[in-house]
Amino acid sequence: MFAASVASQAATDLGRRWTIGMSQCNLGEPWRVQMNADLQRAAAVHPELKLVFKDAQNDTLRQRAQIEEFINSGIDLLIVSPKEAAPLTPPVADAFKRGIPVIVLDRRVLGTSFTQFIGADNRRIGRAAGEWIVRRLASNPRVQAGGKAHVVELKGLMTSTPGQDRSAGFREAIKGQPVEIVFEADMKWLEPEARKEMESALAVHRDIDLVYAHNDPGAHGAYLAARAGGHAKDILFVGIDALPHEGQAYVMQGLLAATFEYPTGGVEAINSALRILHGEKVPKELSLPSRVFTRENLERGGEQLP
Repeated sequence: MFAASVASQAATDLGRRWTIGMSQCNLGEPWRVQMNADLQRAAAVHPELKLVFKDAQNDTLRQRAQIEEFINSGIDLLIVSPKEAAPLTPPVADAFKRGIPVIVLDRRVLGTSFTQFIGADNRRIGRAAGEWIVRRLASNPRVQAGGKAHVVELKGLMTSTPGQDRSAGFREAIKGQPVEIVFEADMKWLEPEARKEMESALAVHRDIDLVYAHNDPGAHGAYLAARAGGHAKDILFVGIDALPHEGQAYVMQGLLAATFEYPTGGVEAINSALRILHGEKVPKELSLPSRVFTRENLERGGEQLP
Protein backbone atom coordinates (compact mmCIF):
# COMPACT_ATOMS: atom_id res chain seq x y z
CA MET A 1 0.00 0.00 0.00
CA PHE A 2 2.84 2.42 0.94
CA ALA A 3 4.74 1.68 -2.29
CA ALA A 4 1.58 2.31 -4.29
CA SER A 5 1.07 5.61 -2.48
CA VAL A 6 4.65 6.72 -3.22
CA ALA A 7 4.28 5.71 -6.86
CA SER A 8 1.01 7.64 -7.05
CA GLN A 9 2.63 10.74 -5.54
CA ALA A 10 5.57 10.47 -7.96
CA ALA A 11 3.15 10.24 -10.88
CA THR A 12 1.27 13.30 -9.57
CA ASP A 13 4.50 15.31 -9.21
CA LEU A 14 5.82 14.27 -12.63
CA GLY A 15 5.67 17.24 -14.95
CA ARG A 16 4.44 19.57 -12.21
CA ARG A 17 5.84 23.06 -11.83
CA TRP A 18 6.03 24.90 -8.53
CA THR A 19 6.32 28.65 -7.97
CA ILE A 20 8.49 29.82 -5.09
CA GLY A 21 8.27 33.42 -3.92
CA MET A 22 11.44 34.90 -2.45
CA SER A 23 11.02 38.02 -0.30
CA GLN A 24 14.41 39.69 0.14
CA CYS A 25 14.62 42.55 2.63
CA ASN A 26 17.10 44.52 0.53
CA LEU A 27 19.78 44.25 -2.13
CA GLY A 28 21.91 47.07 -0.78
CA GLU A 29 24.23 44.59 0.96
CA PRO A 30 26.58 42.47 -1.19
CA TRP A 31 25.84 39.48 1.06
CA ARG A 32 22.16 39.63 0.09
CA VAL A 33 22.98 39.91 -3.58
CA GLN A 34 25.02 36.74 -3.11
CA MET A 35 22.11 35.04 -1.32
CA ASN A 36 19.81 35.71 -4.28
CA ALA A 37 22.48 34.48 -6.68
CA ASP A 38 22.91 31.28 -4.65
CA LEU A 39 19.15 30.70 -4.62
CA GLN A 40 18.91 31.32 -8.36
CA ARG A 41 21.82 29.03 -9.16
CA ALA A 42 20.47 26.22 -6.99
CA ALA A 43 16.97 26.53 -8.48
CA ALA A 44 18.23 26.72 -12.07
CA VAL A 45 19.08 23.00 -12.15
CA HIS A 46 15.47 22.14 -11.29
CA PRO A 47 13.27 23.05 -14.28
CA GLU A 48 10.17 22.24 -12.24
CA LEU A 49 10.86 25.29 -10.06
CA LYS A 50 9.98 28.88 -10.90
CA LEU A 51 11.65 31.34 -8.54
CA VAL A 52 10.17 34.84 -8.27
CA PHE A 53 12.12 37.52 -6.38
CA LYS A 54 10.84 40.66 -4.69
CA ASP A 55 13.18 43.30 -3.20
CA ALA A 56 11.74 45.25 -0.26
CA GLN A 57 14.50 47.88 -0.58
CA ASN A 58 15.01 47.97 3.20
CA ASP A 59 11.38 48.98 3.77
CA THR A 60 9.42 46.85 6.27
CA LEU A 61 6.01 48.05 5.03
CA ARG A 62 6.98 47.24 1.45
CA GLN A 63 8.15 43.78 2.48
CA ARG A 64 4.86 43.10 4.28
CA ALA A 65 2.92 44.18 1.19
CA GLN A 66 5.10 42.05 -1.08
CA ILE A 67 4.54 38.96 1.06
CA GLU A 68 0.80 39.62 0.89
CA GLU A 69 1.11 39.85 -2.91
CA PHE A 70 2.86 36.49 -2.96
CA ILE A 71 0.11 34.95 -0.81
CA ASN A 72 -2.63 36.28 -3.07
CA SER A 73 -0.82 35.17 -6.24
CA GLY A 74 -1.05 31.52 -5.23
CA ILE A 75 2.62 30.64 -4.76
CA ASP A 76 3.44 27.09 -3.67
CA LEU A 77 6.14 28.05 -1.15
CA LEU A 78 7.51 31.25 0.39
CA ILE A 79 11.13 32.00 1.27
CA VAL A 80 11.59 35.17 3.30
CA SER A 81 14.63 36.95 4.66
CA PRO A 82 12.95 39.55 6.87
CA LYS A 83 14.19 43.07 7.53
CA GLU A 84 12.88 43.02 11.10
CA ALA A 85 11.52 40.26 13.30
CA ALA A 86 8.37 41.66 14.92
CA PRO A 87 6.79 43.53 11.96
CA LEU A 88 7.30 40.60 9.57
CA THR A 89 5.91 37.97 11.94
CA PRO A 90 2.19 38.54 11.10
CA PRO A 91 2.45 38.20 7.28
CA VAL A 92 4.73 35.16 7.60
CA ALA A 93 2.30 33.58 10.07
CA ASP A 94 -0.62 34.39 7.75
CA ALA A 95 1.05 32.59 4.84
CA PHE A 96 1.81 29.59 7.03
CA LYS A 97 -1.72 29.40 8.42
CA ARG A 98 -3.12 29.50 4.88
CA GLY A 99 -1.20 26.34 4.10
CA ILE A 100 1.75 27.91 2.27
CA PRO A 101 5.05 26.38 3.46
CA VAL A 102 7.42 29.11 4.65
CA ILE A 103 11.22 28.97 4.88
CA VAL A 104 12.61 31.82 6.99
CA LEU A 105 16.16 32.49 5.86
CA ASP A 106 18.94 34.28 7.77
CA ARG A 107 16.89 36.54 10.08
CA ARG A 108 14.25 35.12 12.38
CA VAL A 109 10.65 36.11 12.94
CA LEU A 110 8.90 35.71 16.30
CA GLY A 111 7.03 32.57 17.25
CA THR A 112 6.94 29.28 15.36
CA SER A 113 4.43 29.89 12.55
CA PHE A 114 6.78 28.85 9.75
CA THR A 115 7.95 25.57 8.26
CA GLN A 116 11.70 25.91 8.69
CA PHE A 117 14.30 28.44 9.78
CA ILE A 118 17.71 28.27 8.06
CA GLY A 119 20.71 30.25 9.30
CA ALA A 120 23.97 30.17 11.14
CA ASP A 121 24.12 30.77 14.89
CA ASN A 122 24.78 34.51 15.09
CA ARG A 123 25.26 34.48 18.85
CA ARG A 124 27.89 31.77 18.48
CA ILE A 125 29.62 33.71 15.70
CA GLY A 126 29.61 36.88 17.81
CA ARG A 127 31.03 34.94 20.75
CA ALA A 128 33.74 33.38 18.56
CA ALA A 129 34.63 36.85 17.24
CA GLY A 130 34.87 38.16 20.80
CA GLU A 131 37.08 35.29 21.91
CA TRP A 132 39.36 35.80 18.88
CA ILE A 133 39.53 39.53 19.61
CA VAL A 134 40.47 38.93 23.27
CA ARG A 135 43.30 36.60 22.21
CA ARG A 136 44.53 39.01 19.54
CA LEU A 137 44.52 41.97 21.90
CA ALA A 138 46.41 40.13 24.66
CA SER A 139 49.65 41.59 23.32
CA ASN A 140 48.26 45.12 23.10
CA PRO A 141 50.54 47.58 24.98
CA ARG A 142 47.65 48.90 27.06
CA VAL A 143 46.69 45.36 28.07
CA GLN A 144 50.32 44.46 28.79
CA ALA A 145 50.51 47.46 31.10
CA GLY A 146 47.47 46.26 33.05
CA GLY A 147 44.91 48.40 31.27
CA LYS A 148 42.21 47.68 28.69
CA ALA A 149 42.24 47.66 24.90
CA HIS A 150 39.86 50.17 23.31
CA VAL A 151 37.27 48.70 20.93
CA VAL A 152 34.58 50.18 18.69
CA GLU A 153 31.47 48.09 18.00
CA LEU A 154 29.62 48.96 14.80
CA LYS A 155 26.32 47.13 14.97
CA GLY A 156 24.05 45.80 12.30
CA LEU A 157 20.39 46.78 12.38
CA MET A 158 19.53 46.24 16.05
CA THR A 159 15.85 45.57 15.35
CA SER A 160 16.98 42.46 13.46
CA THR A 161 17.88 39.24 15.24
CA PRO A 162 21.38 38.88 13.69
CA GLY A 163 22.39 42.31 14.97
CA GLN A 164 21.11 41.52 18.45
CA ASP A 165 22.79 38.10 18.54
CA ARG A 166 26.12 39.22 17.11
CA SER A 167 26.32 41.90 19.78
CA ALA A 168 25.17 39.65 22.64
CA GLY A 169 27.62 36.87 21.78
CA PHE A 170 30.49 39.33 21.45
CA ARG A 171 29.75 40.94 24.81
CA GLU A 172 29.53 37.54 26.50
CA ALA A 173 33.04 36.77 25.25
CA ILE A 174 34.65 40.04 26.38
CA LYS A 175 32.94 40.20 29.78
CA GLY A 176 35.60 40.35 32.48
CA GLN A 177 38.38 40.63 29.87
CA PRO A 178 40.75 43.59 29.41
CA VAL A 179 38.61 45.02 26.63
CA GLU A 180 36.60 48.24 26.82
CA ILE A 181 33.98 49.32 24.28
CA VAL A 182 34.66 53.03 23.94
CA PHE A 183 32.17 53.70 21.12
CA GLU A 184 29.17 51.85 19.71
CA ALA A 185 26.68 52.70 17.00
CA ASP A 186 24.04 51.08 14.78
CA MET A 187 25.31 51.36 11.21
CA LYS A 188 22.32 49.36 9.85
CA TRP A 189 24.59 46.93 7.92
CA LEU A 190 25.57 49.71 5.49
CA GLU A 191 29.14 50.68 4.59
CA PRO A 192 28.45 54.44 4.21
CA GLU A 193 26.78 54.49 7.63
CA ALA A 194 29.72 52.61 9.15
CA ARG A 195 32.17 55.07 7.66
CA LYS A 196 30.20 58.00 9.08
CA GLU A 197 29.99 56.40 12.54
CA MET A 198 33.71 55.61 12.51
CA GLU A 199 34.45 59.23 11.71
CA SER A 200 32.43 60.14 14.80
CA ALA A 201 34.34 57.60 16.89
CA LEU A 202 37.70 58.96 15.74
CA ALA A 203 36.62 62.51 16.52
CA VAL A 204 36.38 61.67 20.23
CA HIS A 205 38.75 58.69 20.58
CA ARG A 206 42.27 58.90 19.14
CA ASP A 207 43.46 55.67 20.73
CA ILE A 208 41.19 53.00 19.20
CA ASP A 209 42.80 49.56 19.00
CA LEU A 210 40.19 47.50 17.16
CA VAL A 211 36.84 47.77 15.38
CA TYR A 212 34.36 44.91 15.58
CA ALA A 213 31.72 45.37 12.88
CA HIS A 214 28.71 43.11 12.50
CA ASN A 215 29.39 42.68 8.79
CA ASP A 216 32.28 43.13 6.37
CA PRO A 217 30.90 46.25 4.65
CA GLY A 218 30.78 47.83 8.12
CA ALA A 219 34.37 46.82 8.84
CA HIS A 220 35.48 48.12 5.43
CA GLY A 221 33.64 51.42 5.93
CA ALA A 222 35.41 51.83 9.27
CA TYR A 223 38.75 51.06 7.63
CA LEU A 224 38.14 53.72 4.96
CA ALA A 225 37.31 56.32 7.61
CA ALA A 226 40.43 55.41 9.60
CA ARG A 227 42.61 55.49 6.48
CA ALA A 228 41.28 58.92 5.54
CA GLY A 229 42.21 60.15 9.01
CA GLY A 230 45.64 58.53 8.96
CA HIS A 231 44.81 55.95 11.66
CA ALA A 232 44.32 52.72 9.68
CA LYS A 233 47.74 51.27 10.48
CA ASP A 234 47.12 51.56 14.23
CA ILE A 235 43.73 49.80 14.25
CA LEU A 236 42.63 46.21 13.66
CA PHE A 237 39.34 45.58 11.82
CA VAL A 238 37.16 42.49 12.23
CA GLY A 239 33.97 41.73 10.29
CA ILE A 240 31.41 39.03 9.56
CA ASP A 241 30.17 37.48 6.27
CA ALA A 242 33.42 36.29 4.61
CA LEU A 243 32.24 36.39 1.00
CA PRO A 244 35.19 35.34 -1.21
CA HIS A 245 35.10 38.57 -3.24
CA GLU A 246 34.55 40.80 -0.21
CA GLY A 247 35.54 39.83 3.36
CA GLN A 248 38.07 37.20 2.34
CA ALA A 249 39.53 39.58 -0.25
CA TYR A 250 39.85 42.30 2.40
CA VAL A 251 41.73 39.86 4.64
CA MET A 252 44.04 38.92 1.76
CA GLN A 253 44.73 42.63 1.15
CA GLY A 254 45.48 43.19 4.83
CA LEU A 255 42.54 45.54 5.37
CA LEU A 256 40.76 43.22 7.81
CA ALA A 257 42.49 41.16 10.48
CA ALA A 258 39.72 38.55 10.39
CA THR A 259 36.29 37.82 8.97
CA PHE A 260 33.80 35.26 10.26
CA GLU A 261 31.72 33.33 7.77
CA TYR A 262 27.96 33.75 7.63
CA PRO A 263 26.68 31.39 4.92
CA THR A 264 23.81 32.68 2.75
CA GLY A 265 21.85 29.42 3.02
CA GLY A 266 20.66 29.77 -0.57
CA VAL A 267 21.50 26.21 -1.64
CA GLU A 268 20.10 24.76 1.58
CA ALA A 269 16.84 26.72 1.15
CA ILE A 270 16.25 25.31 -2.33
CA ASN A 271 17.08 21.79 -1.16
CA SER A 272 14.59 22.13 1.70
CA ALA A 273 11.97 23.66 -0.60
CA LEU A 274 12.17 20.64 -2.90
CA ARG A 275 11.77 18.25 0.01
CA ILE A 276 8.77 20.18 1.33
CA LEU A 277 7.11 20.41 -2.09
CA HIS A 278 7.49 16.65 -2.51
CA GLY A 279 5.69 16.09 0.77
CA GLU A 280 8.69 15.35 2.97
CA LYS A 281 9.11 16.66 6.49
CA VAL A 282 12.07 18.90 7.27
CA PRO A 283 13.52 19.89 10.66
CA LYS A 284 12.16 23.10 12.17
CA GLU A 285 15.70 24.49 12.45
CA LEU A 286 18.65 24.03 10.09
CA SER A 287 21.85 25.46 11.58
CA LEU A 288 24.66 26.30 9.16
CA PRO A 289 28.37 25.97 10.02
CA SER A 290 30.83 28.88 10.12
CA ARG A 291 34.57 29.50 9.71
CA VAL A 292 37.01 32.24 10.61
CA PHE A 293 39.39 33.56 7.95
CA THR A 294 42.72 35.23 8.71
CA ARG A 295 45.79 35.77 6.54
CA GLU A 296 47.36 32.76 8.28
CA ASN A 297 44.61 30.31 7.32
CA LEU A 298 43.06 31.85 4.20
CA GLU A 299 44.84 29.52 1.78
CA ARG A 300 43.69 26.52 3.84
CA GLY A 301 40.07 27.54 3.51
CA GLY A 302 39.74 29.12 6.93
CA GLU A 303 39.27 27.44 10.29
CA GLN A 304 35.99 25.82 11.34
CA LEU A 305 34.39 27.28 14.45
CA PRO A 306 34.07 24.74 17.29
